[in-house]
Amino acid sequence: QVQLVESGGGLVQAGGSLRLSCAFSGRAVSSYAMGWFRQAPGKEREFVAAISRSGESTTYADSVKGRFIISRDNAKNTAYLQMNSLKPEDTAVYYCAALKIATVVTDAGLITSWGQGTQVTVSS
Repeated sequence: QVQLVESGGGLVQAGGSLRLSCAFSGRAVSSYAMGWFRQAPGKEREFVAAISRSGESTTYADSVKGRFIISRDNAKNTAYLQMNSLKPEDTAVYYCAALKIATVVTDAGLITSWGQGTQVTVSS
Protein backbone atom coordinates (compact mmCIF):
# COMPACT_ATOMS: atom_id res chain seq x y z
CA GLN A 1 0.00 0.00 0.00
CA VAL A 2 1.33 3.40 -0.99
CA GLN A 3 1.82 5.99 1.71
CA LEU A 4 2.43 9.66 1.00
CA VAL A 5 3.49 12.21 3.60
CA GLU A 6 3.71 15.91 2.73
CA SER A 7 5.80 18.50 4.52
CA GLY A 8 7.01 22.04 4.00
CA GLY A 9 3.80 24.01 4.18
CA GLY A 10 3.45 27.18 6.21
CA LEU A 11 2.75 30.90 6.22
CA VAL A 12 4.56 33.13 3.76
CA GLN A 13 4.15 36.66 2.46
CA ALA A 14 3.11 37.33 -1.09
CA GLY A 15 6.09 37.10 -3.40
CA GLY A 16 7.82 34.57 -1.19
CA SER A 17 8.74 30.95 -1.77
CA LEU A 18 8.10 27.57 -0.22
CA ARG A 19 9.20 24.05 -1.10
CA LEU A 20 6.86 21.18 -0.43
CA SER A 21 8.13 17.63 -0.10
CA CYS A 22 6.26 14.35 -0.49
CA ALA A 23 7.79 11.22 1.00
CA PHE A 24 6.66 8.04 -0.79
CA SER A 25 6.71 4.58 0.75
CA GLY A 26 5.16 1.17 0.41
CA ARG A 27 5.89 0.43 -3.23
CA ALA A 28 8.54 1.12 -5.85
CA VAL A 29 8.30 4.86 -6.40
CA SER A 30 9.74 4.52 -9.89
CA SER A 31 6.50 2.81 -10.98
CA TYR A 32 4.34 5.78 -10.02
CA ALA A 33 3.57 9.08 -11.61
CA MET A 34 3.17 11.78 -8.99
CA GLY A 35 1.43 15.07 -8.74
CA TRP A 36 0.28 17.93 -6.58
CA PHE A 37 -3.28 19.13 -6.15
CA ARG A 38 -4.72 21.81 -3.92
CA GLN A 39 -8.02 22.65 -2.30
CA ALA A 40 -9.02 26.06 -1.01
CA PRO A 41 -11.93 26.53 1.43
CA GLY A 42 -15.25 26.17 -0.33
CA LYS A 43 -13.65 25.05 -3.58
CA GLU A 44 -13.06 21.75 -5.31
CA ARG A 45 -9.68 20.07 -5.34
CA GLU A 46 -7.74 21.25 -8.38
CA PHE A 47 -4.70 20.11 -10.29
CA VAL A 48 -1.44 21.99 -9.73
CA ALA A 49 1.46 20.02 -11.25
CA ALA A 50 2.38 16.50 -12.30
CA ILE A 51 5.49 14.53 -13.16
CA SER A 52 5.91 11.22 -14.93
CA ARG A 53 7.45 8.26 -13.17
CA SER A 54 10.79 8.82 -14.91
CA GLY A 55 10.73 12.53 -14.24
CA GLU A 56 11.13 13.33 -17.94
CA SER A 57 7.65 14.79 -18.40
CA THR A 58 6.01 17.51 -16.37
CA THR A 59 2.87 19.58 -16.73
CA TYR A 60 1.37 22.49 -14.84
CA ALA A 61 -1.91 24.27 -14.31
CA ASP A 62 -1.96 27.60 -16.14
CA SER A 63 -2.35 29.42 -12.83
CA VAL A 64 1.07 28.24 -11.59
CA LYS A 65 3.01 27.89 -14.83
CA GLY A 66 6.30 29.78 -14.65
CA ARG A 67 6.13 30.06 -10.84
CA PHE A 68 6.03 26.44 -9.61
CA ILE A 69 8.42 23.61 -10.39
CA ILE A 70 7.71 19.93 -9.76
CA SER A 71 10.57 17.47 -9.45
CA ARG A 72 11.33 14.07 -8.01
CA ASP A 73 14.26 12.11 -6.67
CA ASN A 74 13.48 8.42 -6.99
CA ALA A 75 16.61 7.48 -5.07
CA LYS A 76 15.19 9.39 -2.11
CA ASN A 77 11.57 8.30 -2.69
CA THR A 78 10.57 11.95 -2.67
CA ALA A 79 8.74 14.41 -4.88
CA TYR A 80 8.97 18.17 -4.53
CA LEU A 81 7.01 21.27 -5.41
CA GLN A 82 9.05 24.47 -5.48
CA MET A 83 6.65 27.39 -5.24
CA ASN A 84 7.96 30.86 -6.12
CA SER A 85 6.32 34.26 -6.43
CA LEU A 86 3.48 33.08 -4.25
CA LYS A 87 0.17 34.90 -4.37
CA PRO A 88 -2.68 35.03 -1.84
CA GLU A 89 -4.79 32.99 -4.25
CA ASP A 90 -2.30 30.13 -3.86
CA THR A 91 -3.56 29.68 -0.30
CA ALA A 92 -4.89 26.13 0.04
CA VAL A 93 -4.24 22.70 1.44
CA TYR A 94 -1.76 21.02 -0.92
CA TYR A 95 -2.02 17.28 -1.49
CA CYS A 96 0.53 14.91 -2.91
CA ALA A 97 -0.86 12.24 -5.22
CA ALA A 98 0.38 9.07 -6.89
CA LEU A 99 -0.86 6.75 -9.61
CA LYS A 100 0.76 3.63 -11.01
CA ILE A 101 1.12 4.93 -14.54
CA ALA A 102 4.04 5.99 -16.72
CA THR A 103 2.86 9.38 -17.86
CA VAL A 104 1.61 12.49 -16.09
CA VAL A 105 -1.83 12.50 -14.49
CA THR A 106 -3.94 15.63 -14.08
CA ASP A 107 -7.37 14.21 -13.24
CA ALA A 108 -7.99 13.94 -9.50
CA GLY A 109 -10.63 11.29 -10.17
CA LEU A 110 -7.95 8.88 -11.39
CA ILE A 111 -5.69 9.22 -8.37
CA THR A 112 -5.44 6.11 -6.20
CA SER A 113 -3.19 7.40 -3.43
CA TRP A 114 -3.32 10.70 -1.55
CA GLY A 115 -1.30 12.27 1.21
CA GLN A 116 -2.91 13.94 4.21
CA GLY A 117 -2.24 17.45 2.92
CA THR A 118 -0.18 20.40 4.08
CA GLN A 119 -1.50 23.94 4.57
CA VAL A 120 0.00 26.78 2.56
CA THR A 121 -1.09 30.29 3.51
CA VAL A 122 0.05 33.33 1.56
CA SER A 123 -0.56 36.70 3.19
CA SER A 124 -0.95 39.90 1.20
